Amino acid sequence: MKAEQIQTLHPQPGKTNKRISLEKYTQIRSTILNLLVGVELTHTELMEQLYNEVKNNFEGGVQWYGETVKLDLEARKIIERTGTKPERYRIITANK
Repeated sequence: MKAEQIQTLHPQPGKTNKRISLEKYTQIRSTILNLLVGVELTHTELMEQLYNEVKNNFEGGVQWYGETVKLDLEARKIIERTGTKPERYRIITANK
């Protein structure tokens, strides 16, 4: 039986993102969101921490899946870029 898939979104209009395993999406999504609770991280910090969190129990390219899911979370307006230099990511608060 084929693993359940999810079509991820891309924050740039007109661009399509990838179809990936729902199980991998869920694992990377929850890890990214846990890493961003109460902090803002640069892209490098986010990807390094993500890798360190899941490397021992994840099959596949952590950075590739991390980038795909990060773009999806941006497109769904769950996380955002701060617009600062260097660019940082944060969870969008519900009361904005």
